[in-house]
Amino acid sequence: MKKTIYPVILSGGSGSRLWPMSRSKYPKQFLPMLGTKSLFTLTLERVGETYGFGAPLVVANEHHRFIINEQAAKVDVSLQSVLLEPVGRNTAPAVAVAALKIAKVDPDALLLFLPSDHVILDMPGFHKAVNTAACAAKKGYLVCFGMTPTRPETGYGYINAGSEIEGAKGARIISAFQEKPNAETAAKYLEAGTYSWNSGMFMFAASTILAEFKEHQPAMLKAAEKALKSAVPDLNFLRMGEKEFSAVPADSIDYAIMEKTSRAAVVPAEFGWSDVGSFSALADVQTPDQNGNVLVGDVLALDSHNCFIHAGEKLVSTIGVDDLIVVATDDAVMVAPKDRDQDVKRLVDSLKASGRPEVDFHSTVYRPWGNYRTLAVGSRYQVKEIEVYPGKRLSLQKHHHRAEHWIIVEGSAVITRDAETHLLSENQSIYLPLGAVHRLANPGKIPLRLIEVQSGSYLGEDDIVRLEDDFNREKEK
Repeated sequence: MKKTIYPVILSGGSGSRLWPMSRSKYPKQFLPMLGTKSLFTLTLERVGETYGFGAPLVVANEHHRFIINEQAAKVDVSLQSVLLEPVGRNTAPAVAVAALKIAKVDPDALLLFLPSDHVILDMPGFHKAVNTAACAAKKGYLVCFGMTPTRPETGYGYINAGSEIEGAKGARIISAFQEKPNAETAAKYLEAGTYSWNSGMFMFAASTILAEFKEHQPAMLKAAEKALKSAVPDLNFLRMGEKEFSAVPADSIDYAIMEKTSRAAVVPAEFGWSDVGSFSALADVQTPDQNGNVLVGDVLALDSHNCFIHAGEKLVSTIGVDDLIVVATDDAVMVAPKDRDQDVKRLVDSLKASGRPEVDFHSTVYRPWGNYRTLAVGSRYQVKEIEVYPGKRLSLQKHHHRAEHWIIVEGSAVITRDAETHLLSENQSIYLPLGAVHRLANPGKIPLRLIEVQSGSYLGEDDIVRLEDDFNREKEK
């Protein structure tokens, strides 16, 4: 009997090593790192229904829930559910709760666990490896996807492959897991030819992984069961209780299960994989110019070599520099030597300790109805550019400390102001006095764009009293 493969997309990371492109409230998996589509949507597309996969289950940070829905809708993917983690507990708890949830419906289902922020350039090669892993998983193995090394990399863990599994050609027993090596050891692994990079992608049957949790991590499994039972439906989300999920011991699936089980297997493969864990890794999956530079956006590089330069909305220019990373967004610039790109995380930690908002937010802030960007801020005023997606509307709300003036730039808007309803189009405007109960909606089929001018004694986002909300955010700020 053919078993369905259910993709489980793990989307809990913050991508701090790719700051300032990646921010904790809008991290790298939701950004178009290559081309026009985000890494998250590319992940969804490669495990689409057309390839025979079941509907994906996403395990995610609750702050990203509306971004996930919006991006899935853009590529016309229907999600099975979005399981929300109130706190980060690493990959093992995420695997446990996902396996428990899917096992309720299909205990024999094969689960394909994929991080949401990986690059895979060879789609047929990926699907071939998945089919090989499925053969091994049906035989009761817990399968890792091992990437064939192309260099003596010190930033990945390694897997040493043993004998081939009978009836699953291309899959091998794992003889040993190795921690991230030094340069000399990594060179030996490369020369040996039996080692693979541990990609962090896995496949196993729901019943098999749950049996392994019961044997090796019984306390974690029981805590995960309680966390899943605490989950409350909210739109297409499942919200696990913070108290219950926090009680699940934090650990990676590698340490908690894979390095303890006797059923570990690996599928060595090559399909243009990268975990995009640094700017150097991002540069490696792009084509350099004749000077070895990877240039993205409006960049002018004179007498510069082997650089990664990513421009935001402004021109970035360099003269006579080599081996540099230069990343510019509309609110931050980061410059570092290429060989110190792992220290970007230290920079983010320092910014976080200083309480800088740039750690969490881009200048464009995303909401379930659209997004806004702050254009100017003064002592008693603020100007924003707002985009509302077609068919979406903001909450019915009021403010205690500010008035607002809206000018429609593109599209049409239905605006509620107390007992009145107004239909506005381009170049029309409306004034919303302090305390007015109001709502903004886009009835059209194109995005609605407007300029909002706020004025008052306090302009913080927490001066929003939500009276009704399509996204169940009445109690949120």
